[in-house]
Amino acid sequence: MPDMTAAPDLSPATAAAHPRQRPERRVGWVIAALALGGFGIGTTEFVAMGLLPNIAASLDVSEPTAGHLISAYALGVVVGAPVITAVAARVARKQLLIWLMVAFTVGNALSVLAPNYETLMAARFVAGLPHGAYFGVAALVAAHLAGPGKRARAVGRVMLGLSVANVLGVPAATWIGQALGWRAALGLVVVLGLATVVALVALVPDLRGMPASDMRSELGALRNSQVLLTLAVGMVGFGGLFAFYSYLNTALTSVGGVSEGVVPVALMLFGLGMVVGNTVGGRLADRHVDVAVVVGLLTVGVSLGLFSVLLGIGWLAVLFAFIVGATGTIALPALQTRLMDVAEDGQTVAAAMNHSALNLANALGAWVGGLVLAHGLGYRAPAAVGAGLAAAGLVVFAVTMLAARRSGVMTTGPREQPVTIG
Repeated sequence: MPDMTAAPDLSPATAAAHPRQRPERRVGWVIAALALGGFGIGTTEFVAMGLLPNIAASLDVSEPTAGHLISAYALGVVVGAPVITAVAARVARKQLLIWLMVAFTVGNALSVLAPNYETLMAARFVAGLPHGAYFGVAALVAAHLAGPGKRARAVGRVMLGLSVANVLGVPAATWIGQALGWRAALGLVVVLGLATVVALVALVPDLRGMPASDMRSELGALRNSQVLLTLAVGMVGFGGLFAFYSYLNTALTSVGGVSEGVVPVALMLFGLGMVVGNTVGGRLADRHVDVAVVVGLLTVGVSLGLFSVLLGIGWLAVLFAFIVGATGTIALPALQTRLMDVAEDGQTVAAAMNHSALNLANALGAWVGGLVLAHGLGYRAPAAVGAGLAAAGLVVFAVTMLAARRSGVMTTGPREQPVTIG
């Protein structure tokens, strides 16, 4: 086991003196620390969905009213991503990561201690504020450490924390919440946050040579048409995945005919698929970012369409949740990497805004799925509409590519040269 008590020295001199201690292995530990934060964030983001009845009963509000807590967290993500990354543009990346995770931990601790619904609503908003900024900065750090040719894979490994949360963190927190109360579930997230802070302090090195920025440069990303169009691709294209996920439980039980006890298996398969999709997507994006986006949107559209057709065969629909999860995340590392490529001096804001876009996709998908259900089209419809949103995302991306070609924007390689890190 490597020494985890001090920040690794990744300099070439150290590698030469200690050939067995490869820099790649030390970088792996750093990315694992970054992914641990993603694991905690993913756990708190999704566990509230499964514990809404418990939260509603505890605070004496209706379940639809308790559902606004999910919206409060998402609003925090949307607001916090551009604001925090712009204001903190000059803060050293390691220190910023640590403070973002401290803020996340405090927000969840306030949620645990919230005495009433109104206080919990405010605490969930606070907990969401660091979400996008953390992932944006973590993605930049991972890409910086990995260097050219491995950037998207490094970004994908950071995002794996979010995927693994759906496999392990959310089921574990949900079980704890059902057994001991929803406050205990969020208490687990607080522990994960504290563990991440310790890991970041111990493992992340001083990041010499990462490009300095300022608020004006970072906010310039919001005037960059390629950044805005790429964000639109994520918001529209990934809306389909969330339309599917929001109504998966009832779709499987009412149309697929499976028991409620089987639904967690489907959710776990979906999470495992996300892990595979992130890994495959990272490798594909390192070969060609734009191709990875197209492949991701195309395959998830097809898989969602097939799911809506096969839903009546319950056992097959459960297994197909894995396929949807895998195809649904192929494009994620590519979109994150593309934003860093086209954002010029506003890389941090652009990378963070990706998660604002994904939260808007969550809201869009749930709304569109609910709309077709309200019109009596049945529980096959959300997945079918999801396929349509993926196709719409492809159209937006085609417009994005055409605009990039006309303006001569390069989107397939790194902007910065590898630097010495120590």
